[in-house]
Amino acid sequence: MRAMGWVVGGIGLGAGLMYLADPRSGRRRRALAQDKARHVIFEAENAAGVVTRDVIHRTRGFFFNSMSRVRREEVDDRTIEARIRSALGRVCSHPHAIQVNVAQGQVRLDGVALKAEHPKMLSRIRRVRGVLDVADNLQVFKQPGSHPELQGGTVRLGDRPEFLQHNWSPAARFVAGLGGSGLMVWGLSHGGVRGVVSTLLGSLLTLRSITNIELKRLTGLGGGRLAIEIHKDITVHAPVREVFAFWRAMENFSRFMTHVETVRTSGEDRSHWRVRGPAGTVFEWDAIITRLIPNQVLAWKSVEGSTVENAGIIHFEPFNNGRSTRLDIRMSYNPPAGALGHAFARLLGASPKKQMDDDLLRFKSLIETGKATGHETVSREQLSPKAPVRPGNRPVH
Repeated sequence: MRAMGWVVGGIGLGAGLMYLADPRSGRRRRALAQDKARHVIFEAENAAGVVTRDVIHRTRGFFFNSMSRVRREEVDDRTIEARIRSALGRVCSHPHAIQVNVAQGQVRLDGVALKAEHPKMLSRIRRVRGVLDVADNLQVFKQPGSHPELQGGTVRLGDRPEFLQHNWSPAARFVAGLGGSGLMVWGLSHGGVRGVVSTLLGSLLTLRSITNIELKRLTGLGGGRLAIEIHKDITVHAPVREVFAFWRAMENFSRFMTHVETVRTSGEDRSHWRVRGPAGTVFEWDAIITRLIPNQVLAWKSVEGSTVENAGIIHFEPFNNGRSTRLDIRMSYNPPAGALGHAFARLLGASPKKQMDDDLLRFKSLIETGKATGHETVSREQLSPKAPVRPGNRPVH
């Protein structure tokens, strides 16, 4: 086994030397490798500085917090109220529905609250420094019902442990990276079932610390449509009515999106997509329109059970006295294997963000000049008849 490792290592070293010493392109490749090495060193130094500052700040915070618990602190009522408001924002989805009155450390709560959040709120407020007692006068409701104060809002998860949060702090990522690397080394050196499990867990933990992406989004298991998100803005010199009609006719997507082979619509709000992925793979799914406001908003999402879960929303805004249109495009998708699959696709030269940039440039050229340039050339005559076009060509500005 060790001999095989030496053989593989020797072959890899020889291939690397041949790649860098090539008489025709070796000089450029060596310069590129040096630039990348400098970039890696710079990023490593920057990351080390961030981790160091985060550790120092957390250590100081822990020290002063511990000292404040040991000695009695004289706090004015306004400061206590501000602390309570901050605490409510962590555990309450409707903090504006609660009135807080503080008098010499005695707290009185009025207003309305949801039953599911009520115990967490009282527990969190009683732990606020400076609070001596809490008088609970809240009206508690199981459901929001028709109470206007309880409508909308965002569910708050409360004070979660560091490693259960969506985003880890630099210090937590550093510790997790060390732990993951240690598990990988131990697993690779011991072998067997425990070694394989340790290597797998260490790899996931290391990737989680490097990317700062949740495991469900990283692996694509339970990540929904939000494993990868893309946000683009573009300005097109054409009226919003024409631009919206072009996007509304989804058959046009294959005219300027190189990775989309076909989009067939059936009915007013349903479509079938056939998309070409990396290494010649092909994916198909059905999508439905979820929001449609003519000349303003177009949104869609894949149906449940699709191979590639995805969603998109485009906002159309006219400006320049209606002669131009600004598009705000947000798309999210969950490829097979999640963000890991996305990273693998990039290794094969398929970067979704780069593809999106190129596709939007072709779209802009097509709308403004009547011809899309790029890897494929498309004229206005090839567009779906549902999308109106203007006579003549308009130069690109």
